[in-house]
Amino acid sequence: MSLRVVLEVAPKKTFASALDWPGWARAGRTGDDALRALLDYAPRYAAVTERARIAFAQPRTFRGLTVVETLPGDGGTEFGVPGAAARAEEELLTAAELKRLIALLRASWATLDAVAAKAKGVNLAKGPRGGGRDLATILDHVLGADRGYTLQLGGHAPSITGPSLRRAVQDALIEAVNARNRGELPDRGPRGGARWSPRYAVRRAAWHVLDHAWEIEDRSSD
Repeated sequence: MSLRVVLEVAPKKTFASALDWPGWARAGRTGDDALRALLDYAPRYAAVTERARIAFAQPRTFRGLTVVETLPGDGGTEFGVPGAAARAEEELLTAAELKRLIALLRASWATLDAVAAKAKGVNLAKGPRGGGRDLATILDHVLGADRGYTLQLGGHAPSITGPSLRRAVQDALIEAVNARNRGELPDRGPRGGARWSPRYAVRRAAWHVLDHAWEIEDRSSD
């Protein structure tokens, strides 16, 4: 069965994101390049779905992917962030859909934890793929992003400190996703800005987590 994909197109970079498989999103120079990168990463994403105990049939060719929307990108796209929400992501989720997407998000976090544990004490390679951040800085960056995503939904990020902070932030993000889906959080913030939809928030958060998990893997293997 063909999988739904959304393209986010900017002049120098295009993202291909699987709408029903949060975290499975890759970029390329053109739409075809991005779709090819998505296929190339299917085996790595399959490990995430296995962790979530969700069946995933890896597509082998472009025929296994269906582009359902093409969105205009911007400077954020060029920088390397899939920042455009698809029209299909505006709809509320059924209980079953929400449970499935959250399971994949939790599996993405677990993947990052496993990769980080394996890379502990390893000098991450520098260069175009790795940049200059060390492991601790990457993990702090992901934590900060998860806080920000919670706020984008209209939720409240925890203010505690200590070893339980990471789990508390993750739980707060998931609660915000659930609250938005229940209609308990307004569609717009106090300054009028549009809140993220539940489906887009999970897609964006899972992409960010896995992008850094795979970065750590790549920089640890050199």
